[in-house]
This record gives sequence, structure tokens and C-alpha cells, in this order.
Amino acid sequence: MPAEAVRALIAADHSAGAASLVTLQMQGWVSADEAGPVSTSNPPDTTRFKPVVFKKSTQSAAAFTTSPPTSDNAVYMDEFAWALDQKFAGQGIFGANAATPTLVQLDNEPELWNSTHLEIQGSAPISSDAYIARTIALTKALKDQFPGMTIVGPAHYGFGGLYSWQGELGATPSGANWFADKYLAALKTASASYGKPLVDIYDFHWYSEARDPSGNRITSLNGASLTDDQVQAIAQSPRSLWDASYSESSWIHDVLGGPIRLLPRLQAKIAASDPRLALGITEYNNGGCRHIAGTLAQADNLGIFGAQGVRAATYWPLGSDEPFCLAAFRAFRGFDGGGAVFGDTAVQATSSNVQAVAAYASTDSAHAGRAVFVAINRSTRTQQVAFSGLPVAGTAQLWRISASSASGQSPVKPVSAGTQAVSGTSFSVSLPALSVTTIAVD
Repeated sequence: MPAEAVRALIAADHSAGAASLVTLQMQGWVSADEAGPVSTSNPPDTTRFKPVVFKKSTQSAAAFTTSPPTSDNAVYMDEFAWALDQKFAGQGIFGANAATPTLVQLDNEPELWNSTHLEIQGSAPISSDAYIARTIALTKALKDQFPGMTIVGPAHYGFGGLYSWQGELGATPSGANWFADKYLAALKTASASYGKPLVDIYDFHWYSEARDPSGNRITSLNGASLTDDQVQAIAQSPRSLWDASYSESSWIHDVLGGPIRLLPRLQAKIAASDPRLALGITEYNNGGCRHIAGTLAQADNLGIFGAQGVRAATYWPLGSDEPFCLAAFRAFRGFDGGGAVFGDTAVQATSSNVQAVAAYASTDSAHAGRAVFVAINRSTRTQQVAFSGLPVAGTAQLWRISASSASGQSPVKPVSAGTQAVSGTSFSVSLPALSVTTIAVD
């Protein structure tokens, strides 16, 4: 059934009240049969594939259809997007104001096509110029049909792509010569010529490259038992997204010669080229997901995404059993076991000892006087923390995730940690070692 795999995904997201992120092919070829693996002895071999065409009207005078013929020699991406929308009764799933929007990603991890898609790409990688040209052509075809569509790209596999396009470019740490700079400049020019933005979210994947003192990459540390050093390597790793005072042990740190602080670097490049563009992290994982360390890192990630203005993010499991990382979402959403959520208005929060404690704060536009805080104690000692500056009054309800509270739980989720009266512009909370505490003041 045409488009059924993607239609079913979007329908399931609608049922859950969630947005969707779907991929449209840009590499150039899609499978034409179900006859098993394709030989890679002499790639590329496209005999069992059909070419992708971005815009149907440039190749065929036929009208769009939800049941395209399988006997022709092309798959049209603008028709594919149109057909998806039709399957939802023309609800405008690609509209900017859709209740549960469908974002479109421009293929996936293009710098790796010559390995992940060896059959059709061959051993030669796509050049940065060719990739940008394809981006412009496909986005124009899509926005001709859906001007309000949110388009996400380039879906980098990681830092090597957004920095130097896998070594093709002579990028330098502090220069305006990263692939991101080249891409942003080209899209700015093409968007101005087209009359509207072609790409809306600049996205990349972030599987932390940080390593523990023994040289193990933290994304491989998914056991239920970890050393103190491994816990800290995982729990501190989100700081590489923003913190100029934090230096992780990784090859990325070595390339840049210091703290990574990736989000501020990219935000600065976007501000200099196209301030309208947002940032997305469409796959990420920091490891430790069967240990409280994973909860600490993932809760910190969620706070950082909000504080640093990330528009969209997609957690990507590295295994089938990651209860502690999933628990971190519950520190922000449904922490009371019901419908209680982090507020909809961010409040700037600064920690005086970020190595030990990270904190995120919010208010609620629909409930005057309501404030919600998430405090992360990544140290191995209890921390007495004072929250100062935001006026609060009433009762603070505390909800907590720790190794001890998680014992025997399935799924792992916050448990009630009592209440306390709060009043004025300062209150104090005791945070147990290696814990995430949600504080809701009503």
C-alpha cells in the first residue's frame, strides 16, 4: 500500500498527541523489489532500484495520485508528501499551525551514504556542493506544494559532518569555515531567491563521544553497574552542549582544542547568517540508560534543550531496555503520575556550582503563582540547594528519581518526596546524591 509505513507512523503519533518527524529520500534511489540483499561486490549497482525525482511536474504531466503506478521508473517526492497529506483527509499535516505537526527531514546522515548506502552510493562520498544542490532542489519542490512545511536538515550523523563534511573542508575551530557556515550561506542565498525559507531547522545527531578515564565511550556504558568515574563521565557530558568551563575527554574536544559548547557555537553561526533558523537534535543518546547516571544526563539534556533554544529533539535508544533514560522525561512530564508538567514559560536559572547541581525553572501562563523546578544533583554527596530570585508562595511538592527510589520500579518514575511550605524569593531544598528532583509550587 503506497506510503503505508509512513502513514501508520503519523497516525500513531496523532493518537498520542505527538508531532511526527518523517524522512523523505534525497540520496537518489529507492528499492524496486523485495528480493533480498543487493550485492556490494561492485557498487553502485542501481539495477534493482528506482530513481527519486524531487518534482513530478518536471518529469511527468500526470496529476498527483495516492496510488502511483509501480510500472513507471520514478518515485516523486513532492507527490509522496502530497499523498501523505491526502491520506489524512487534507488536514494540513504539514502546516506550520497543525495541532500535531509533521516535520520533514531531508534524508539521513548524508556524510555516511558511501557506507550505509554503499549499494547505491558507491564508495565515493557525496560532495558538500552536490549535497547542498540537492537540498535546494528538493526543498523548493516540497515548498511549492506546502509553503508552511517545516523542513529539517542536514541530519548530520555527528560532529564530523557539521564541522568539515568528513574531512572534505579545511575547517578550523574558531573559523567561519565549517560545513555549517557553507550550508547556511548557500541556503540564505537560495531562500532569498525563492522568496521564503527553504530549511527551517538545522539539525544534527549527537551520540556523545565523551570517554571515561579508561577510554570507554560513554554510549557503550549501558550496564546496571558503573564506577564513580563512569557515572561522572555520563552525568557531566551534556555540559559539552553549552558550558565554556567544561572539557570532556573526546576527539571532538581535541579537534577544537578546548570546550565544545556546541549549541552556542551553532547559534552564533545561525545568528550571523539567518536568525530565523532554529536548531534541532534529531537523534541523541549519552549512555548509562540502565543506571541512574542516564537519568541525570537525560534530564540535563532536556533542560539544556529548552534553555538553549533547541526547537526539536528526538531521543534515540541504543538498546531495548533503557528505563533510567526514559525516566528523565517523567521528571518534566507527568511527574505526579498524572498530568502535572513543567511550566510553559522558561525562567533563567544559573547554578553557582554546575559541576554538582544543574537546575531548570519555569512558570505557568495558565496558572498564576505556579512554578516548577527540576534540580539535578550529579554529585555523590547530598547538596543543600537554595533557589533564589523567583517569588513563590504556597506549598512545594517534591517528586524524586534516585537509584534507591527506582529499585523494583517498572517503569522507573518519580516518587513523592514530601512537601514543604515556601514563601518569598528564596527557599532551600536538600537534594540526595545522584538524584533528579522536581519541585512544583502551587
